[in-house]
Amino acid sequence: MTLAIEMRDITKRFPGVIANSGVNFQVKAGEIHALLGENGAGKSTLMNILYGLYEPDEGTIFINGRKVQIKDPNTAIKHGIGMVHQHFMLVEPFTVMENIMLGAEIANRGVLDFEKARSEVLRISREYGLEVDPEAKIQDISVGMQQRVEILKALYRGADILILDEPTAVLTPNEINDLIKIMRSLTKEGKSIIFITHKLKEIKAACNRVTVIRRGQIIGTLDTGEATIEMLAEMMVGRKVILKVAKKELKPGRSYLEIDNLTVRDNRDLPAVKGVSFQVRSGEIVGIAGVDGNGQTELIEAITGLKKLEQGSIKLMDKEISQLSIRQRYEEGLAHIPEDRHKHGLVLDFDIAENMVLQNFYQKPFSKGQFLNYNEIADYAERLVANYDVRTPNIKVEAKKLSGGNQQKVIVAREIERRPSVIVAAQPTRGLDVGAIEFVHRRLVEQRDAGDAVLLVSLELDEVLSLSDRILVMYGGNIVGELSSAAADEQKIGILMAGGQVSEKGMM
Repeated sequence: MTLAIEMRDITKRFPGVIANSGVNFQVKAGEIHALLGENGAGKSTLMNILYGLYEPDEGTIFINGRKVQIKDPNTAIKHGIGMVHQHFMLVEPFTVMENIMLGAEIANRGVLDFEKARSEVLRISREYGLEVDPEAKIQDISVGMQQRVEILKALYRGADILILDEPTAVLTPNEINDLIKIMRSLTKEGKSIIFITHKLKEIKAACNRVTVIRRGQIIGTLDTGEATIEMLAEMMVGRKVILKVAKKELKPGRSYLEIDNLTVRDNRDLPAVKGVSFQVRSGEIVGIAGVDGNGQTELIEAITGLKKLEQGSIKLMDKEISQLSIRQRYEEGLAHIPEDRHKHGLVLDFDIAENMVLQNFYQKPFSKGQFLNYNEIADYAERLVANYDVRTPNIKVEAKKLSGGNQQKVIVAREIERRPSVIVAAQPTRGLDVGAIEFVHRRLVEQRDAGDAVLLVSLELDEVLSLSDRILVMYGGNIVGELSSAAADEQKIGILMAGGQVSEKGMM
């Protein structure tokens, strides 16, 4: 057995926490090897050590059987290691070609040789099935294409070992399938891939082996053919995980949210939502499915006040709110779990306690006149941290220092604890591990069972099918189909997502 990577007895400590404790991790040459773990389990830390972003406190690293010391990413690149981060490192106004060349420029007598670089990029893209337009600007291409550019960047620099950090977190189902094909073509050409993820179905679909890490320690390594999804979930979380949420019988009440003939433009001033109408009743979850970019984001932003609507009506509990401010909509009983928790969900430099009262800090008991009541804020935050299982040393930790799952729990706690009537949940489990997903799903269903109206927008078909009582599908800015949860399946929704038609009974 030829090992591309061997990490022996790796330990990494940060103030107050041991991120990796005596970790032993091996990757065979030419395999796709999944590194699976909860948010905060230590998987990204381990890979940041391999890529030279951190130095281990203890332990040794071997590449192709040779002991190496990786002090920084440049050293890692020289040893043939490339890393594609979850949040892409691309310059948006630059072209694909300029981004790939950046930092690895080819020059001829002091002048950049674009033609030579271009021919090399085209050769690599053809060889590995990574077709891109070298002249397209990053800001104008899809997220899936941006990821291809990141992979090409690594290959252009001579990478034989690729670390993909949560590579499917922002991809559509079709883009995920494309990525899996690309990974397989890379390993056929002798590349080795480390696939950092917490998505169990993708591990089964894409990977040869999987190593599970929990709380900084390796729990075990398995051939994926021998592992079940339930087995991997239990290894990852340390207990049996309920993968399907139990819901009470549907008993919808009156309409809490009514959208009528809503028209919204996108950031380029093009029509994104085109005369959409629907309602969400008390005691039900309505799911909106669709490929990313079909108007879902603009719809959510219009409902929550982040974007102005061109025409139409938004009623909350029979009250027109389309002209109200964001704060006024919250005061009327709207809650919002945003798709981008960093941009719209949290103030990352604020601590947990401050983030817990972002919506109501100006109200009693959190303020007295112009002064904040910090004791009340602290008591409130401590209670929410305990009730919503936010894992943190204390409430004074800055939001940016929490794992993705715990950041999401802070948002869910803040939004639900205000006792809203309507919850708009956009991609509520994006980037979360199976334990955090189970938690968020259970909370949304509890609110539905308590009589709230929940509007769920998700790119995860499993999530939409599991949680929704009714499913709407968006395509090209329109609602192109509605199915009950009993009549819906992946095939029918997939046809609607591609612009086709189905009936409650079957395909049309």
